[in-house]
Amino acid sequence: MGGECCSRTGPMARPGGEYPQLAAGPVGKQIHSIYQSRLKQFTDGGQYREQSLIGKLDEARVKGTDTSHVKLSVYSPPGQSRPLFKEATSHSFTPTNVGASFGPSWSTHWFKVQVTVPKDLLKKERLEFHWDADNEGLIWTEDGHTVHGLTGGGERVEWILPDIFRDGKEHTFYIEMACNGMFGNAPGGDSIQPPAPDKHYTLHTADIVAVNLEARALYFDFWEIGDAAREFPQESVEAHGAQQVANRIMDAFIAGGGSTESIKKAREIAREYLGNVDSHKVYDGDKEALVTGIGYCHIDTCWLWPFAETKRKVNRSWSSQCDLIDRYPELRFCCSQAQQYKWLEQDYPSTFDRVKKKVKEGSFQPIGGSWVEHDTNLPGGESLIRQFLYGQRYFESRFGQRCKTFWLPDTFGYSTQLPQICRISGMTRFLTQKLSWNNINNFPHTTFNWVALDNSQVICHMPPSETYTAEANFGDVKRSVAQHKSLDQDQTSLLVFGKGDGGGGPTWQHLEKLRRCRGISDRTSLLPRIKLGDSADDFFDKLEKKVENGTELVTWYGELYFELHRGTYTTQANNKRNNRKSEVLLRDIEYLATLATIKNGFGKRSAYKYPKKDIDDMWENVLLCQFHDCLPGSSIEMCYDDSDKIYAQVFATGERLLSEALSELGFDEESSLSPNSKLCTLNTLPWKRSEIVKLPSSHPHKYGLAHGDALSTMSIRPLASAHSAATASIAETSPGVFELRNSQYTVEVTDGVITSLYDIKAERELIPKGKKAAQLVIFDDKPLYWQAWDVEVYHLNSRQELSPNKVYISSSDTAKVSLTIETKISDKSWITTKLSLPAAIGNSPSAIEIEAETEWHETMKFLKVEFSVDITNTEASYETQFGIVRRPTHYNTSWDMAKFEVCVHKWADLSEATYGVSILNDSKYGFAVAGNVMRLSLLRAPKAPDAHADMGRHHTKYAIFPHAGPLTHATVRKAFEFNSPLRVVGHRAPTTAGDLAGERVEAGKPGLLSTFKIFGADNLVLDTIKRGEDDEDVSRGELPVKKGHSVIIRVYDAMGGKSKAVLSWGDIKVKKVVRTNALEDEEEDLSENMVGVEGGELKGVKIEVRAFEVATYKLVLED
Repeated sequence: MGGECCSRTGPMARPGGEYPQLAAGPVGKQIHSIYQSRLKQFTDGGQYREQSLIGKLDEARVKGTDTSHVKLSVYSPPGQSRPLFKEATSHSFTPTNVGASFGPSWSTHWFKVQVTVPKDLLKKERLEFHWDADNEGLIWTEDGHTVHGLTGGGERVEWILPDIFRDGKEHTFYIEMACNGMFGNAPGGDSIQPPAPDKHYTLHTADIVAVNLEARALYFDFWEIGDAAREFPQESVEAHGAQQVANRIMDAFIAGGGSTESIKKAREIAREYLGNVDSHKVYDGDKEALVTGIGYCHIDTCWLWPFAETKRKVNRSWSSQCDLIDRYPELRFCCSQAQQYKWLEQDYPSTFDRVKKKVKEGSFQPIGGSWVEHDTNLPGGESLIRQFLYGQRYFESRFGQRCKTFWLPDTFGYSTQLPQICRISGMTRFLTQKLSWNNINNFPHTTFNWVALDNSQVICHMPPSETYTAEANFGDVKRSVAQHKSLDQDQTSLLVFGKGDGGGGPTWQHLEKLRRCRGISDRTSLLPRIKLGDSADDFFDKLEKKVENGTELVTWYGELYFELHRGTYTTQANNKRNNRKSEVLLRDIEYLATLATIKNGFGKRSAYKYPKKDIDDMWENVLLCQFHDCLPGSSIEMCYDDSDKIYAQVFATGERLLSEALSELGFDEESSLSPNSKLCTLNTLPWKRSEIVKLPSSHPHKYGLAHGDALSTMSIRPLASAHSAATASIAETSPGVFELRNSQYTVEVTDGVITSLYDIKAERELIPKGKKAAQLVIFDDKPLYWQAWDVEVYHLNSRQELSPNKVYISSSDTAKVSLTIETKISDKSWITTKLSLPAAIGNSPSAIEIEAETEWHETMKFLKVEFSVDITNTEASYETQFGIVRRPTHYNTSWDMAKFEVCVHKWADLSEATYGVSILNDSKYGFAVAGNVMRLSLLRAPKAPDAHADMGRHHTKYAIFPHAGPLTHATVRKAFEFNSPLRVVGHRAPTTAGDLAGERVEAGKPGLLSTFKIFGADNLVLDTIKRGEDDEDVSRGELPVKKGHSVIIRVYDAMGGKSKAVLSWGDIKVKKVVRTNALEDEEEDLSENMVGVEGGELKGVKIEVRAFEVATYKLVLED
């Protein structure tokens, strides 16, 4: 009964039926590996090239050596100049030819190309001009419009000739050649080595080509089917099916002798596996796609090439994308960095107009919201906000839209306050992928909520293909699900494809491959379905909608620490110093310029105006140098030659603006003081200070005591005044042993290092017995590959202590005593440190200050300074932007050990409940705490990509700041003071300015300079005081002007505690107080919370700030 079904079927059941009775001959089983290896022959350029498909891709080719059809002439601008089209084409051109060589590195050569299409090619379906000199180039029309870029080396070398060239007449266009490759001019195959200065490039291709489009299409059909055969699970039906189809294609091609008909037949076979993939319509249909393909062009604003070359890379890359969008309507291209858009707007307006048109159409998406793709470890908190303020304002002013997605795929770690800064800057989502480079631990998530210190969150997505420069291969699509780590929450992902780092973006080859991947995925679930046509924002919009509908994403709290590139906290020390100093300078300028405009009635009483353009120029330059290969120190030497000039301009402009603001406020700078000048100091920090200051050389006394209120002028008194300071002393107590003492500490220095630091009041010794502080140490520093970027954990095994050559007393002034320690590092290098202890002023906490001057000429060495302290804690605290990061001091797990070198800002602290020690610095960012050893990183000596990185003279300051009790706001304030020394000025009594800023200080009354204060919360820092961006007397017209005058004040909680306080503005007339976001959009009217303070004499507003929150307030002033 059970066998009945079988008795009715099968040819063997009926003798004489259709199934052959006799075997026709032996048929063997295919040897899978042989038939798979065979596939390479079909698209290989090797010994079978002319018999393979490769030999059929061209129907005809007119070589560039045929001068009857291709004429070449050249103009070579002098040196490294990069003239624009109009200037370049105004010069005479000299005949040249294919085979000629052009150089040296970084030079530019303009070619006039005159082509005449031969008669026998005029009717061909596709005509292209192929140009290749193995370097970058750009095609220009005869009338000066860019066509698209050329990459060289076989990539992006073709231009589809316009139909107007099909008239048999001669036509002219231009090619601008840059004597650098996509990755600069590195010698040999190692792209990060310092660039060769004398590299030359040979023009080897300048051909007119008739393309066999059907053969080209078959090439991509076969490529993806072959990938399916190789990359699908080898036991799967799909893999075997793909291999059979690919072999059938080859058989059909061979049987037809590679004829046109055989190619068509082969394509018909391919369609059995792919479907119809010849247009963007392959993406039509309502089948759900898990992968969204986004075209992207990562252009490092500087790296292995200088800033000037980046400007051309932008034009080359983005003109290529505009051209590609016209040909492939499914392409959605995104690009970040407002700075690059601004360069394009300034230098290449016609390309910028093309970009604007594509933005309006929705195919070209500005993304990221920031000025550049900046580093996030090293810039200060206000700099991070300004990256978005300047970026978002630019995008809004040029394209009528702000960015919603922060886009930062290539930066070396992500600081813990970024989610909050994104949210207050109008962005709710974030994309990166750099943590896939971790070399110790595997980051566990793909799509998750990233949470800042204040509990703000953004959706973060890290493309599981683990690249931002995907080649759009079968494997990239496959990995978009296979490597997805959040499939339990959401299965979708972004595939970010396109040539990058050196620019370029997607190519037509990428788009052809992805069409075929879509065709395959429509026929099998083994390959995730990919969709093109949606933007990156569309992808995130859908994610947010899913969360709104109940999807719970996992959370990651705190920094996204990058377990690689830790050396970037230290490399290029002078560049980092310039960043810190410029940030402090800009803060002071904005504060003083704001007061100056208030004082002069917003231009009514004098000609002074808020210097908005100069401030903008300064900020844009500082933000530019915070690019993620510039500030971290991972660029070639040319970039730091550029940044040195940029910073020099920043400082020159800044000093001029300070001088003008001070003059408007009634002050004379130190350079213009006379012996009769009435001295005071400017305190630009928002708390009282009492400090010993060094007086100008014109003054009869070397030191004075500055004492005064927050954000004010501070009177300078003799040290013997009512605010007298206890004296400091120094003595050599035995050979090589020195004692420095003030009323708070006794410091013992033996052989140039601190062997005892005793807190007199606390009766506590801070240095463990037999240990040392301020010990200079040097390490061997040879990372696995990335020299400027990396320091590896094994470098710690090579520790060597440096011993001094000479130690002597250099100052015994009772105001400040100093010990100078001279240390020879090697025959080429030395460091001189001056260890100073100032007299303590009452209860104001003092610090042991160390000033270092270093002559550094080492090779692959790492200089640090260590402080062993008698403190025990499993966590150390580090200042980060607008907050504190706590990191382990142990190596319990691989996650803990990975943080053997971390980023710090102005201070790091190791504290117990009863006592702690902070290490302050004025320009350093690398730090580590291992057990009870605190270690500040000073200098590195990598030799790639800058062979001279950090070579030369360096100056830095650091300090030991002991404190009773745990970490408090005292450390935060001391570090601010260490980075913002008091400025000695003179004031002109009895002028109005003098009355406001000086005379009234002495009378104990608040003046204009002490207007803004916070009452009631020591943990709150009044960080920024500036004018409103769009005030009628400030606006530069990029966005609509707002009537009236306002002051913007930014406050943050530095310690991690929710706080209530009063923000006071003294007796300035304020009619309205509004809470805003970082972009100065009004969010909440706080005018009802306005109150009187200090007995009603002063006015203010009640504020409430969450733990580690950054809060911005707008004070609208009365007219």
